[in-house]
Amino acid sequence: MSFLNKVVVVTGSSSGIGAATAKEFSKEGAHVVIVGRNEEKLKNVRDQCDNVGKEPLVLVADITKEDEAKSVIDKTITTYGKLDVLVNNAGMSREVDILDKNFMEDYDRIITLNLRSAVYLTHLAIPHLIVTKGNIVNISSAFAKIHVANAIPYCTSKAGLNHFTKCVAARLAPLNIRVNIVSPGPVRTDILENSGMTNYTWDMVGETTPLKRVSEPEEIAETVLFLASEKAKSITGADYAVDNGTTL
Repeated sequence: MSFLNKVVVVTGSSSGIGAATAKEFSKEGAHVVIVGRNEEKLKNVRDQCDNVGKEPLVLVADITKEDEAKSVIDKTITTYGKLDVLVNNAGMSREVDILDKNFMEDYDRIITLNLRSAVYLTHLAIPHLIVTKGNIVNISSAFAKIHVANAIPYCTSKAGLNHFTKCVAARLAPLNIRVNIVSPGPVRTDILENSGMTNYTWDMVGETTPLKRVSEPEEIAETVLFLASEKAKSITGADYAVDNGTTL
């Protein structure tokens, strides 16, 4: 799958799935725009991309802020003159009890990053994707389809992202823009630490899946690249589960 000289924006690319996706696109010749809030981690990903392909454009931005989200698209167009692929990957999770007095603060924070920022970036990207007949890949989760009592905001945000994706895929199909979903199950990233789920280990999580394993970020990245490629030119509004059977 060659993405030679294609321009690809990957949000949340300072680590995990986003970083792996940026590296895979770089290997295939793309001009990659990596976006995140941690400048040091982004520089590390930049170096890894540079070692296998073109040096990416590094944008330190908080995409929950509209002006910074807009700057991501604006700087991409200013630098490369076009946009071919948008990967909405930025997201967060946290153990949250709806009975907790601070529940709504966490809910708003998670919904804003996981759902609203993807919607807004999609809105901003569409005029440029019309020109290139580009496409969008949204990173959802197996948690969009199963109930997890202590992850209500996360599950809700990902379910919303799935429905948004299908709605916007139908709207943009006449404009030759494809929009698809990748829904990972457990992936070996820093999400356990970042979400405060310190009582779990990846070995424990892996045992809960039918295949008794946890995916590596590169496995998700490979699916993203397939959906963004010409090999998937007849696919839109689809939800690809890469979850080791979690949703079975």
